[in-house]
Amino acid sequence: MTFYEELRHFADSFGLAAMLLFYFLLCLWPFRPGAKRRINKAAHSIFEDQTDGK
Repeated sequence: MTFYEELRHFADSFGLAAMLLFYFLLCLWPFRPGAKRRINKAAHSIFEDQTDGK
């Protein structure tokens, strides 16, 4: 078995599972309990230097 075939077998089986797990972790990361303050700060940061039209 060549090195390429071994890598391909790994990617076909465990690599796909690892990528899916990593994807779901990244999707769920903002919803963790400690992230609320940072998410609100990021959401309102575009309004920091604005006045009320004056």
